[in-house]
Amino acid sequence: MDPVTLGVVALMGAVATIGGAAEDLESDIGSQSNPNSQVQLAPQMGHLHRMINKAASGEPVAYGTWCGIAGAVAFILITFGLMPIVSIAIGACVAALVHGIYTVTAHFGRIVGQSQFEQPLFMDVVTESLGPIVGHGFITTFCIVGISYLMVIPINGTALHVFPLPLLAMLWGIALGAIGSSTGDVHYGAESEYQKFPFGGGTPVAIQGDIVTKAPLGAKNSIDVGNFCAKFGGPITGFCFGLVVFFSFWNTVVFGVYGGIISGIILIIILIILNDRVEVFARNTYGPYEED
Repeated sequence: MDPVTLGVVALMGAVATIGGAAEDLESDIGSQSNPNSQVQLAPQMGHLHRMINKAASGEPVAYGTWCGIAGAVAFILITFGLMPIVSIAIGACVAALVHGIYTVTAHFGRIVGQSQFEQPLFMDVVTESLGPIVGHGFITTFCIVGISYLMVIPINGTALHVFPLPLLAMLWGIALGAIGSSTGDVHYGAESEYQKFPFGGGTPVAIQGDIVTKAPLGAKNSIDVGNFCAKFGGPITGFCFGLVVFFSFWNTVVFGVYGGIISGIILIIILIILNDRVEVFARNTYGPYEED
């Protein structure tokens, strides 16, 4: 076991945790991925809203794009001799700029397309939400490119991966988008948007778009969603992504190639059993779990 390599892997897991939390909060504020369809359907159900509706794609494709752009810019600057930390920051800034352009154009296009349902275009919604969206996006892309850079630099003469920096950044962006879409959205679509329905009931077709549009102090907006998700959805997404990154390398670093494969299979089986036990406990304790 190489303690230096293990320390780098631990650092990657910590950075991934921060990036994962920021990614989920950004997507929740922007109504991207799974909850996005509910915000888009709301005007058709007679629920006019004050939420950003920006998704031009799902989270995996979007974050593969942002992180790929940031990784490519950072790779070019590093090749020209600029400091890696500065290059990564500049790459994340460029990606954040593109992210902001997509946010504005996608939101405008979607709201205008819903004008037949009398959904207004609130300019203050855009101006208030754009900063948190771009800021969280910058943090995410910075963390992802940073992880990718740690994977390509030689540690004790050997890099953790053979792929180039831009490709690794794009692949990790896709992976993080998938985790945010599957893990973090539960604490937005099922709990924040549908607070008037019992916990554990899911989102049946009959209530598609029947979202909550009122907050304790006025109309519900995208910032309210971000505040709600910062308690559970964001940290859980970050924790999940951090574990994925850490366990992707930890077992092989500690046990070697073949021992890592065996330990990885054992770990997956344990996680499946724990996931089943937690889900059954939560549904039986806090919500309806009706069996046919």
